[in-house]
Amino acid sequence: MSTTPERDLPVVDQPSAVQPGLDPAWVAGAVTTALDEDLGPAPGRDVTSQATVPASATGTADLVAREAGTVAGLVVVTETLRQVATRLGLPAPAVTFHAQDGDDIARGQVLASLAGPVQVLLVAERTLLNLTSRASGVATATAAWARELAGTGAQVLDTRKTTPGLRALEKYAVRAGCGTNKRMGLYDVAMIKDNHVVAAGSVAAAVAAVRAAFDVAVQVEADTTVQAMEALDAGADFLLLDNMPTPVLAATVSAVRARQGRDGVPAHVELEATGNLTLDRAREVAEAGVDYLSVGALTHSAPILDLALDLRPAS
Repeated sequence: MSTTPERDLPVVDQPSAVQPGLDPAWVAGAVTTALDEDLGPAPGRDVTSQATVPASATGTADLVAREAGTVAGLVVVTETLRQVATRLGLPAPAVTFHAQDGDDIARGQVLASLAGPVQVLLVAERTLLNLTSRASGVATATAAWARELAGTGAQVLDTRKTTPGLRALEKYAVRAGCGTNKRMGLYDVAMIKDNHVVAAGSVAAAVAAVRAAFDVAVQVEADTTVQAMEALDAGADFLLLDNMPTPVLAATVSAVRARQGRDGVPAHVELEATGNLTLDRAREVAEAGVDYLSVGALTHSAPILDLALDLRPAS
């Protein structure tokens, strides 16, 4: 996840096991926005750190996990330090990583060591922690669902219920936690829900309208088995089975599977369960035969993972 430095800076870019990775241009933009919030418009200022710490002072700080979880967002560390160093006109700290995105980490584990101008370390601290803690919280929540679904053949999906401006980071964090991204936005997959059906007049009319306008996959939401069959007849590519009790869900899955490969229905229709999903019933929902469980809470309700930046005492 390297970015092109404005000058030679002793920064070690963090490799990531998460594919696809974050777009470096997106990372740069997100960090710039976060720093502007914290420091004011570029170059900005930190009136405390710049007053109390000489620009010449150097030191080392450790990025430390205060609790166990799954780490994500380390890819923003070098970019944050680079931008802060540029704003202050100081060298960027060197970074040694001891973990990579997607790793399961223990409480007290040192994730990275940062060595360089103390002003840069302190000015970058909150932005760096806000982004990595948020991403790691999402990855940790996702990993819990992935563990619960292990062996079922079903995957946990995220939704569009993301923090404005941080969707790319949060969906990246879902991947770090062994989850799967559903759609990035309204532009890449059509999802026909009840209001679309009302507006179009019927499921068939809504599907036909999408097909006529755009070359995208079409998903249809169904609350009942009857609605699911109607969506199949209308030519849906996959179905969103919403708020179904497990027995109804299982019956709907069986009915859909029985139609696969017949009467123009694809050989495999992808099925997604959503609504009223909790971790304690995740496995029983998966065992009903769905391909996916979509969980908005992965991004809208995951608490941060508590990370800290500890400056080492001067020797």
